Amino acid sequence: MAKQKFKITNWPTYNKALINRGSITFWLDDEAIQAWYESATPSSRGRPQRYSDLAITTVLVIKGSPQNSEKIVR
Repeated sequence: MAKQKFKITNWPTYNKALINRGSITFWLDDEAIQAWYESATPSSRGRPQRYSDLAITTVLVIKGSPQNSEKIVR
């Protein structure tokens, strides 16, 4: 049996669907958002940290996902 071919009639919707294909939405709770930046004062010499350990770990977990990892982190 031959594969059916479909004629696309709604090109704007089809193009948006192609652009959004593979996109992932992440939801963060309020506690994670409040803890995103480092709030502790630096106790040692050197440049102070801007992001907390939670933020760095979260980005590394997202980057480890196989689908479009470079696109997500940008």
